[in-house]
Amino acid sequence: MSATTARKPSKAAPAADYLDRRTGIGKAVKEFARKVFPDHWSFLLGEVALYSFIVLILSGLFLTMFFVPSMGHVTYPEDQLPVAMQGVGMSEAFASTLRLSFEVRGGLLMRQIHHWAALLFMAAIVAHMLRVFFTGAFRKPRELNWLIGFTLLILGLLAGFSGYSLPDDVLSGNGLRIADGVARAIPILGSYVSLGLFGGEFPGTDIIPRLFTVHILLVPGLIIALVTVHLILVVVHKHTQYPGPGKTEKNVVGYPVLPVYAAKAGGFFFIVFGFLAMLGALVSINPVWIHGPYDPSPVGAGAQPDWYMLFLEGALRLMPGWPEFVIGGYVLSLNVLIPGVVIPGILFTTIALWPFIEAAVTKDRGEHHLLDRPRNAPIRTATGVSIITAFMVLNVAGANDLIATHFELSLNGITWFLRAAFFIAPVFAFWLTKRICLSLQRRDRELALHGHETGRIVRMPSGQYMEVHQPLSQEERWLLVQHEADRMLEIGPPEDENGVRRPGYQRDKGMQRISRFFYEDRVQPATPAELAAANASHGAHGNGNGSGNGAPAMVESSGLQDAFERPEQEKAAVTAGRDERNNPASS
Repeated sequence: MSATTARKPSKAAPAADYLDRRTGIGKAVKEFARKVFPDHWSFLLGEVALYSFIVLILSGLFLTMFFVPSMGHVTYPEDQLPVAMQGVGMSEAFASTLRLSFEVRGGLLMRQIHHWAALLFMAAIVAHMLRVFFTGAFRKPRELNWLIGFTLLILGLLAGFSGYSLPDDVLSGNGLRIADGVARAIPILGSYVSLGLFGGEFPGTDIIPRLFTVHILLVPGLIIALVTVHLILVVVHKHTQYPGPGKTEKNVVGYPVLPVYAAKAGGFFFIVFGFLAMLGALVSINPVWIHGPYDPSPVGAGAQPDWYMLFLEGALRLMPGWPEFVIGGYVLSLNVLIPGVVIPGILFTTIALWPFIEAAVTKDRGEHHLLDRPRNAPIRTATGVSIITAFMVLNVAGANDLIATHFELSLNGITWFLRAAFFIAPVFAFWLTKRICLSLQRRDRELALHGHETGRIVRMPSGQYMEVHQPLSQEERWLLVQHEADRMLEIGPPEDENGVRRPGYQRDKGMQRISRFFYEDRVQPATPAELAAANASHGAHGNGNGSGNGAPAMVESSGLQDAFERPEQEKAAVTAGRDERNNPASS
């Protein structure tokens, strides 16, 4: 007879009970622990951004203890500096950066970890937003979360710009000089914006302390607040998931937070941290002692900002210098205003408003928790690829001097080629991507209706030659036909029953044109009636040929006879299926 032993209470139980009785946190923890998150590698992109930000905070705390945010003039005579820089005057900000790199134990390692973490943070945010964009994860009810993610992207750009401007070396000074030029290019208000930013004429004495406050206090605080709201909304809305067996708009297939997902996420954090530590230890980045303190006189090749600001540099380099006019005594510098304000404004406005543009075109008011395959949204996918193409052209333009010197090419030739590519390449990328998506849709439709080609040709008793097709599994076929068939927007007549012109008709007509652009060429997925007709047709042609896996083989005409000749009942079934798919009242 076995005796039962009482379970020994945990030492943390009294503290947990004390906290739960006074805050009610136990219920929230229990609810959160049961949350299920799907498992897919692309969902790790958001986690990479989060963990990179944590590394940024930790390394930034260390650097803040030694950095001096002052533009006061000092001399740094230490012998470990290059001979050309010994005794050179510099700001206290630059001197403290050198002291961090040469004298503080572990200072250079922390500087480089911090810089690599910033680059990875921005890369992960961009990759995460691209995944959300191409899969349609921004649709209702996640439009607000998309705007929060977009705001985090802008804050990341601001954090990066304010961060690499702090050392007050030649590269960061050139970046501030460009920022001053862009601010001054704003009509009427430009000079006041520049004076307010720098506290006087460029460079002034206030910009480094102000950027320091922005970099360590304002931007991180906003990012922490928005990341918190972002994660809360992810839990409230439940996580999106890719289409698959058993996955619907009303469930989530994955792992619970505790213990599975928490353990995996914790391990992944240390992988990201270890990767950044390895980069910081082995790969040098931003060696400010080579560039020297900021001096407006030296200008040379190879002065590029970090990759996420390189598009702005490229836009400024591609813009010709002649569009500058004097109107009423005011200088209108379109050569700076267009690449520095207009082009980024159009780019970021399009990105921010896309969920609302797409919802207005489709008139889609339903909630979406299953992700799209990019091929099933060709216009969205093509638009994303065209934006990426324009961004990459501007990035290449930001390094046109390096391309010219390394490959011994004409700088002017490269610039003119990239000017043309900026207008031609995105259009070509849009057209090519759209055609590829439509081709993949047609392939999916044929695959769903006819199965995999096997290359086996058989002769029927009637003398007709047929190709044997391998039937799809239920999971494969479901993936190809599960998405909804989008329709072009339908609008009411221009006049009502009394012959009075209907208000808002012109606006609706414009939206219908945009809807036609979105969906006119889209290939409709196979309907249940079409699938049933195809199965009936294949069953009628079957001759007992096995497929090797216990499923009957499909047999298709090779074209020696009329392959598109169908029985009348099959044609009727296909027509009924199309009517069912196009009827808004059908479920």
